[in-house]
Amino acid sequence: MENLEEALSPSNVPLVNPGSAKAAIDTAGFNFLRGGISLLRDMATKPRIPEMVDTSSFEVGRNIAVTPGAVVLRTELIELIQYRPQTKRVREVPLLIVPPTINKYYAMDLAPGRSLVEYLVQGGQQVFVISWRNPDARLADRGLDAYVRAVLDALDAVQRVCGTDRAALIGACAGGIISSVTAAHLAAIGRKDQLAAFGLFVTVLDTAQAGTVGALVDRKLALAAKAMSRRRGYLDGRDLAEVFAWLRPGDLVWNYWVNNYLLGKKPPTFDVLFWNADTTRMTAQLHADFVDLALDNKLVTPGALTVLGTGIDLSQVDADTYLVAGIADHITPWQNCYRSTQLLGGNSRFILSTSGHIAALVNPPGNPKARYQTNKSTPANAADWLKTAETIQGTWWPDLQEWLGGRCGAEKPAPKELGGGGLRPIVDAPGTYVFDT
Repeated sequence: MENLEEALSPSNVPLVNPGSAKAAIDTAGFNFLRGGISLLRDMATKPRIPEMVDTSSFEVGRNIAVTPGAVVLRTELIELIQYRPQTKRVREVPLLIVPPTINKYYAMDLAPGRSLVEYLVQGGQQVFVISWRNPDARLADRGLDAYVRAVLDALDAVQRVCGTDRAALIGACAGGIISSVTAAHLAAIGRKDQLAAFGLFVTVLDTAQAGTVGALVDRKLALAAKAMSRRRGYLDGRDLAEVFAWLRPGDLVWNYWVNNYLLGKKPPTFDVLFWNADTTRMTAQLHADFVDLALDNKLVTPGALTVLGTGIDLSQVDADTYLVAGIADHITPWQNCYRSTQLLGGNSRFILSTSGHIAALVNPPGNPKARYQTNKSTPANAADWLKTAETIQGTWWPDLQEWLGGRCGAEKPAPKELGGGGLRPIVDAPGTYVFDT
């Protein structure tokens, strides 16, 4: 009904929209010609929605994902990027960031001045990021077990390079689910002390009442979706992008319908939207595992999920946890993100940022509109947390930097070379997997 209401808005109708009528007069109708060409081009390929960004202004490795570093480990699923220190001294305990498996890793390393990785490195944090391979049908059977094993391999490599037996681990979105399972697996095999700190960005672990997506999905639809990805060997990220767009049609469909087709203009130039358009695939088995996780809400019940031969119990993850959610997030509702504070065993610091899914994470200093909410306590109910939360002007990035500083050990001289522990740089960042199409 919401989609129908949005679609029937008079502003979406040519000439009825005053802006399109004026553009038709000013351009002698060429706005509709340009818009028609754009419409045909957009509908010819997935995702069949209006183009959201002018991609011509961005290039990965030139003005996006340019924080200096190198790939120090490559497996069939990941490239592990180590970033070059930019301070004379660094914290002893390194940080590993696990990005989403849909879209590329560089949401964490956007344009200079807007990169979380750059900000953390400039604050003396040793930072490593996983760059997932864009899988095809040959990797169809790689499921949650394989992806957890990949994160374990990355953690071991990070510790070898830095000469330490501990690391901080932060996961984002689907990468946060994989990271949580990894942390619980480490606890189950007696290695939970390997994590000095843990973090989740816009991640839902408790899928009960998980917003519009949860309301629309039933078991028959889920079985059909798994069967489709099984036939192809993967879930096409462009299909997922189309679904997510129609969850917020006013902002993500009809807004661009008017701009691109009725006014005949190019879409805006924006790095977050460039990243959003750079979709990837998900292996069929990982897709199936995620669907089963969500349908049965397995992560809330200790032992309901088994990974790498161990039962998963999130309450055994007792490292301090830093959680970030977006107040306008339509993909991972913040209330569901908040419930992770009750599932994990350590002390939790919950940050409610402005904006939506990824925009909540891209929050560099200098934005006068930036603010976030936090609370010293984490009551069981998200509404109770919000009632007593404190609003802080500015970005939450310095708060994260300070939080990591209290858990990542003393400072030591920064390494002069990348790699270590038998691992050598393979190729400069951003690596090669990020260019897979």
